[in-house]
Amino acid sequence: MTRNIKSAALVLQDGSIFEGEAIGAGSSQDTEATISRGEVVFHTGLSGYQEIITDPSYAGQIITFTTPHIGNYGTTKLDNEASKVFARGVIVRELARRRSNWRSDDSLDSFLKQNDLAGIAGIDTRRLTRLLRDSGSMPGAFGTASQDELLKVAKSEKGTTGKNLVAQVSTTKSYIHGSGKFTVVAYDFGIKTTMLNCLAEFATVHVVPATTSAAQVMALSPNGIFLSNGPGDPEMVHGAPETIRELLGTGVPLFGICLGHQLLALALEGKTYKLPFGHHGANHPVRNIATGTVEITSQNHNFCVDADSLATKAEVTHINLNDNTNEGFRVRGANAFSVQYHPEAGPGPHDSRYLFAEFVAMMDRK
Repeated sequence: MTRNIKSAALVLQDGSIFEGEAIGAGSSQDTEATISRGEVVFHTGLSGYQEIITDPSYAGQIITFTTPHIGNYGTTKLDNEASKVFARGVIVRELARRRSNWRSDDSLDSFLKQNDLAGIAGIDTRRLTRLLRDSGSMPGAFGTASQDELLKVAKSEKGTTGKNLVAQVSTTKSYIHGSGKFTVVAYDFGIKTTMLNCLAEFATVHVVPATTSAAQVMALSPNGIFLSNGPGDPEMVHGAPETIRELLGTGVPLFGICLGHQLLALALEGKTYKLPFGHHGANHPVRNIATGTVEITSQNHNFCVDADSLATKAEVTHINLNDNTNEGFRVRGANAFSVQYHPEAGPGPHDSRYLFAEFVAMMDRK
């Protein structure tokens, strides 16, 4: 495959400049100058780029792939985690010129164009990742516009702190996914398709908007309640902690993942804080405190739960071995637990899939 190369640049808020070439939307020679803006983060996964790009939790962010060769196995509609892309852009070292996989429907470059998502290739992603690790995730802008214009936009970008990004990604109408033994109501804070498929293995899943009241949930007579993943600052998801607190009082088993984990902590009047550069990867070691087992996990979050703020209300169940941050807890005196990482993880790892079985066991006992 050959294509015309159109020069582009990435400029961070601190003035750092990375020169490369445009890919995806806006990369054709006949298009006008483009600018994409957002909070620049890095992801360390070796595969799963399509699932990462379509994960609603990346709303407002530009994803840097640390793996140097991206796009080699193409894309397939079966691997989309959402019906549309909410990420602001992608940054790669080298975009594969050819795709080779029996499941592949299209190339990554074509996939980006179809989803109106711009990207930039040819970037020294090692240098960029080191900068983000040292300075923390920061706003940036990239595109084919002048570097002066890109710097101006980068400096005006506010990042993800203080924004309710859930309002951009949550469904506006309830719908049903799957047909199983239990009835589970799943809050869509930015839910992934793989997550729904895991729940559908044992439940009829009623997916509801993020603003759904506790009374509306209980009217569905659920056997369990699920709090999904999602993007951005948990403290900006106004009303959700209060609703979750009300649901805890019903005794219905509750399971939270990622943003759902953080919102459950806020419902218990705990605290959350922003990590310097977040956890974005498929290789984070997490220790299960009860068993001592180390699980390799997939993660994608910029905010974290302050475990000390939950000392009297929750029991810590999982710890991140890279930085000792909280990865899971169980609510004292309630049928509720949550984890910060992704047990459903597409394409993997699947070390933590047992958590869905624990949710089923909790519903069985109830």
